Amino acid sequence: MKSVIVATALAFGFAGSAMAADAMVEDVVVVDSTYNWSGVYVGGQVGYAFGNADYVYDPDSPDPDYDYANDPDGFIGGLYVGYNHQFANGVVLGGEADFAFGNVEDSDLAPGDDTYSASTEIDWTGAARVRFGYVFDRFLPYVAGGVAFGHYDFEELSNGDDYGDHDGGLVGWTIGLGAEYPFTDNWIVRGEYRYTDFGKENFISNHSDDEYDIDVDIHDVRIGVAYKF
Repeated sequence: MKSVIVATALAFGFAGSAMAADAMVEDVVVVDSTYNWSGVYVGGQVGYAFGNADYVYDPDSPDPDYDYANDPDGFIGGLYVGYNHQFANGVVLGGEADFAFGNVEDSDLAPGDDTYSASTEIDWTGAARVRFGYVFDRFLPYVAGGVAFGHYDFEELSNGDDYGDHDGGLVGWTIGLGAEYPFTDNWIVRGEYRYTDFGKENFISNHSDDEYDIDVDIHDVRIGVAYKF
């Protein structure tokens, strides 16, 4: 009788151990260290922009004495929204749109007549871009490029008094490099460098009726945090 009791206890002991082992194996299986980038995300970003805003006075009969070479720079900040799709081979394709306000500005004296000066402010930029990345565990480096938009204000002074002004839109192209890392399943941090070329635009200044070609390009670095749904 004692041997039956001992055998029964051992059987229950082995069964309990097996069940516990199964439970432990099951727990290990459901833990997934990989990350899936597919989905919609919304984020905020801040950064610093710097570039060139060059003006050619009277393009049909150039007079370099009244050209301006502004080097606007300043802080930017805004929002972005996008969608990623991750393929089985680790490639991530997506689309993203962003908008950023800024105080990116500079002023300059006319090189041949220092009674005149001009300032440029780029007060907002935006872009619609395609992104291509490749997953390394939970790390996603990417390249992105597309169409860029912006807005600038031009103001010219003569002996410190208002002389002419103009505000206009900018359209060009942009390309950038970046990397993202999810520090939780939903929150993603990123860093990015971007170059934007808005090309040339012709305008006639209000009040003065002076004609200029403006050529603008911008570099910027940004950091952002996004929530993936």
